[in-house]
Amino acid sequence: MSTWFITGASRGIGRELAEQVLERGHRVAATLRDPRRLDDLAERYGDRLWRRALDVTDTAQVGKVLREAFAEHDRIDVVVSNAGSGVFGAAEDLSDQQVEDSIATNLTASIQVARRAVPLLREQGGGVLVQMSSMGGHVTFPGFAIYHATKWGVEGYFETLAAEVAPFGISTVLVEPGMVRTSFYDSAQRVPVSEPYRGGPADTSPPPVDSMPGSQSGVANAIIEAASSDSPPLRLLLNSDAYELVTGAVRERLAAFEAQKESAHAADHEV
Repeated sequence: MSTWFITGASRGIGRELAEQVLERGHRVAATLRDPRRLDDLAERYGDRLWRRALDVTDTAQVGKVLREAFAEHDRIDVVVSNAGSGVFGAAEDLSDQQVEDSIATNLTASIQVARRAVPLLREQGGGVLVQMSSMGGHVTFPGFAIYHATKWGVEGYFETLAAEVAPFGISTVLVEPGMVRTSFYDSAQRVPVSEPYRGGPADTSPPPVDSMPGSQSGVANAIIEAASSDSPPLRLLLNSDAYELVTGAVRERLAAFEAQKESAHAADHEV
């Protein structure tokens, strides 16, 4: 029996992941703003579900709840940093508060969860750190700039962290799903585009949730399989749209770099 610590377990992939881990007979230490939202799982699974209130943007609370979870379980095998939010709108049209809130939830909180989890994982001899990222950490869409800024930041931070903590027996997994049929899109904020952007690339809406290719249960299952494997991958690219878009973007980026080979080498020399 393994134990999973999961942030953002109230809905979407976090909730689905908690349910599937419990269904497989394991334990879950779930955090969310309102633990009562998991009352049904508590009734079904009893003391295999541990719950605590947590706002991941409160760094002191993050450290406190993580220490409690590790102290009250023999071992935490997997730490899943899943909490996140979205805001749609042209980059210029977002308010300062929306920019700051997005960075606080999607990037800073992810960094702080990892920073508080690493010493606890190291002390117990290792474990797996799973960070929810997105295909949006490799490709971009107009109208979603601040979300992409946070996910590209997540990609850089956790790729670096992975190398630093590997000697401690800690594996790091960046989960990069495509568009998944979850409540994420319904709960995302939408900022009307201002006049200069009307009719332009940023004046668009995401497709209907029911038309998105990604399966919430499929993503959760893939995360469990990857984190439970003998050699968890650094990057876990999930869903058909993510595969096509990310691999295409990487090929285009490489071709553009290859075309700059001569100028890249020329810049080594004094002029």
